[in-house]
Amino acid sequence: MTELHPRFFNSDAEIEHIGEGLVARTLPRSEWTHEAHLAATTYLLLKRPDIDIDKDLPGLIRRYNESVGGVNSDTEGYHETITRAFLHGVRLFLSEAELSEPLHELVNSLLLSPTGDRDWPLRFYSPDRLFSIEARQTFILPDIASLPQ
Repeated sequence: MTELHPRFFNSDAEIEHIGEGLVARTLPRSEWTHEAHLAATTYLLLKRPDIDIDKDLPGLIRRYNESVGGVNSDTEGYHETITRAFLHGVRLFLSEAELSEPLHELVNSLLLSPTGDRDWPLRFYSPDRLFSIEARQTFILPDIASLPQ
């Protein structure tokens, strides 16, 4: 199995570009990576208090997906449980992080942490449960272990 290494960010401007590009639906589809998802979530939590991320993030991602030609269906596009699990993980990471460091360094630290690993939700969910249609449509509780508090 090939080990995947995260793409790191070199400036706070890169993070802002991703976060604002998601909101405005101007981010090129090729830039909407796992790392970008976590960067956008971190950016929105820390820099956009005008956005109610718990309420607005699903719609932001769905509208973005559609704006770049994607589809939100039972098999592709927006995934509620993965989004909610990573949102929980980013908040958990930020609760223990040094928030005075530059935003891009904070996001890079997140990407290097267990929470930033693209398979992090599989510590709590079996693949069958996490990749089910139900989990894509609504948030479902883990079946292996509870999300950390």
